[in-house]
Amino acid sequence: MRIRHLWRNLARCAESATVSMSKMDVVGGGGGGGGGLIANNKQRAMIPNKSRGEFTRNQRKDSEGFSEAPDLEFEYGDAEKWAAELSELYSYTEGPEFLLNRKCFTEDFRIHVADKKWTELSLAEHRAHAMRLLDSLEVTARERRLKVARAILYMAQGTFGECESEAEVQHWMRYNVFLLLEVGTFSALVELLNMEIDNSAACTSAVRKPAISLADSTDLRVLLNIMYLMVETIQQEVLADSPEWRTARDTFRTELGSPLYNNEPISVMLFGMVTKFCSGHAPHFPMKKVLLLLWKTILFTLGGFEQLQQIKVRKREDLALPPLPEDSIRVVLTMRAASPPASASDLIEQQQKRARREHKALIKQDNLDAFNEKDPYKADDTREDEDDSDDNDNSLEPETFPLERDEVMPPPIPHPPCERVSFPKGLPWAPKVREKDIEHFLESSRSKFIGYTLGSDTDTVVGLPTPIHESIRTLKQHKYVSIAEIQIAKEEEFQKTPLSGGEEEVEMCSIELLYQGILPNLPQYMISPSSSLILLAAAPTSKAKTDSINILADVLPEEMPTTVLQSMKLGVDVNRHKEIIVKAISAILLLLLKHFKLNHIYQFEYMAQHLVFANCIPLILKFFNQNIMSYITAKNSISVLDFPHCVVHELPELTAESLEAGDNNQFCWRNLFSCINLLRILNKLTKWKHSRTMMLVVFKSAPILKRALKVKQAMMQLYVLKLLKVQTKYLGRQWRKSNMKTMSAIYQKVRHRLNDDWAYGNDLDARPWDFQAEECALRANIERFNARRYDKSQGNPDFLPVDNCLQSVLGQRVELPEEFQMNYDLWLEREVFSKPISWEELLQ
Repeated sequence: MRIRHLWRNLARCAESATVSMSKMDVVGGGGGGGGGLIANNKQRAMIPNKSRGEFTRNQRKDSEGFSEAPDLEFEYGDAEKWAAELSELYSYTEGPEFLLNRKCFTEDFRIHVADKKWTELSLAEHRAHAMRLLDSLEVTARERRLKVARAILYMAQGTFGECESEAEVQHWMRYNVFLLLEVGTFSALVELLNMEIDNSAACTSAVRKPAISLADSTDLRVLLNIMYLMVETIQQEVLADSPEWRTARDTFRTELGSPLYNNEPISVMLFGMVTKFCSGHAPHFPMKKVLLLLWKTILFTLGGFEQLQQIKVRKREDLALPPLPEDSIRVVLTMRAASPPASASDLIEQQQKRARREHKALIKQDNLDAFNEKDPYKADDTREDEDDSDDNDNSLEPETFPLERDEVMPPPIPHPPCERVSFPKGLPWAPKVREKDIEHFLESSRSKFIGYTLGSDTDTVVGLPTPIHESIRTLKQHKYVSIAEIQIAKEEEFQKTPLSGGEEEVEMCSIELLYQGILPNLPQYMISPSSSLILLAAAPTSKAKTDSINILADVLPEEMPTTVLQSMKLGVDVNRHKEIIVKAISAILLLLLKHFKLNHIYQFEYMAQHLVFANCIPLILKFFNQNIMSYITAKNSISVLDFPHCVVHELPELTAESLEAGDNNQFCWRNLFSCINLLRILNKLTKWKHSRTMMLVVFKSAPILKRALKVKQAMMQLYVLKLLKVQTKYLGRQWRKSNMKTMSAIYQKVRHRLNDDWAYGNDLDARPWDFQAEECALRANIERFNARRYDKSQGNPDFLPVDNCLQSVLGQRVELPEEFQMNYDLWLEREVFSKPISWEELLQ
């Protein structure tokens, strides 16, 4: 009994966020282990008369937990379905404002049209009324302007009071939004938003208030709601769209990405709002809506993941590079999820089974028992093969792993043992080799067989044995030249030959305009709390480090709840609010990193380096240092309160049971989307960067990442395994020996570099003393790139043209300061008359 309590406490510690990293490694990251054990104890109390064998089966079923869970049917994309994206704009606290918007529209509409509904008017009448509302936005009275803005918002919401179904609401949303775009509403909204941003009185009032609520951001929320609905609706392409709507969409996309608003893209203005909020100067800004609008604007103007793939293919064609070996998106979609490693409850069950077996057999031949458990050809219960944990097994594992059965092994067939051996049908990725890898291989081969090296020469193979020739031929066959390598080589050429290299032709696309817009303040956007502290504040594991930043300003009501039901509803709303913020931030950062990397590698490196400076790597690891399965399966939503359901159907009476039940979905789409995005960001920041990979090791990310493998979703597991692969060589032989299932999964799912000793510490570039030099050299290259391309005023004076014409030089007008003119006589006496001049030397 004492042992049972000891193991139960250990399992509870395993899912605690404050556990030390060494303990996490011992228990195998069993975030759900404690929960499973508690459930078993409850069952033990409820079924005292059950037989021991039946109880053991129930306990085994519970302890398997997520291991036997089905694959998550998750389809990764740029965003969720349109209806879900619309509903996430509004918090449940904003529910009463739907009727207020309808009232404002109806009062104004009845003044001009008395006997018809909006849906019964002609196009000309619709356009005329929209123009009247737009003209009314220019009034100076704030209350009147807010009423007109609410009426426009009701139009953008689909005039739901005259609709009978959600599909009808969405139809009129599209119609009204394109009508508002046609009459020029968006430009007027941008001007009003600028006025609200610069409203110092509102900022001062918000800073002085002890508690900020929904009422402090009413004007901003109405404007941001309209703008978000317009951007989100217009970017939805439908086959039935008219040619006029298609043209309007393309024009609107170009305008959003161009510096037409205050000589900067609208994304730069929204970045400024984030920075102003995080600095504490405008705590009333509705940050969730700002981040959602920023995300949708970037997604619309730059393009999503499919557009990124198309841009990549086109750029490789322009640079005369061979086509991509495969479409990474399609490969990931065809992959299957692997069974996760054993959890802490599995360890406990394993110990209990061993204890029972030893007690029953009354023998002490531990070695024989261990051998029987490890027998790969054992024909008993197949579940016995999965009992041993990754973390506690210190020997090589010859049994058939669940990972192998799921991915590459066929179903077991009762044949003799010699026929049970099978091989992978094929790996999902084509191998890649860098030019640098071929150089390293040749350098080591020449040093070994000849005794000298030839530098970067990859063609001369004189004196090398035939097997080396075969190896070089194979490496060159799979050589992959990336766009980034070509861009780095061109930049080096520009730096070496600034005069003869000529002018660089820079394509002024949307991503280039955005980079130029955010370049002066990009360190603030990344290092300031814009990307880090908000992420930390929205992470469920954060405590009191973000008290100075109130991210709940646009979700908390003026009057706090007084009943238990209201408190539960607000709790769901707050958790949902945080999840949406994490979703928007992760999508923004990932999109910017991927687009910058395609546009120019040093733009990507500049942003990535400042994210690293902003502690993005430990923040993301802290985010994953929680029960990630609980986060992904969280049900922080009330479907009957989601827009547009709540404005079309009568709301049922909410009860505590209905709030606790949530929806019937297997997982929360936005939370799984956020987790995958954060893992992809972490991969982007650490890829080919040994110093940043060492940060993963120093922060003990391996047990945290291993827990994320419990999520049976192929794409998420792929990026977790990538992160584990890059640090495997630093984790030591014992870790590799104890985690053979994870090593097997890495081999099956992650792309191979033919001569990459990822599982061992033989990498020539992994020298700790070069880590700081690596980052410093990268930073110097980035600064030279930015100075050469964007800082024209700071050009090297040695390379500027010189005027050698005496008449031209003497004829230039020189502006002299006023003090110099007043003391001109003194200057002549001191600098000219009092100093002897050797005219012979001067004339020579």
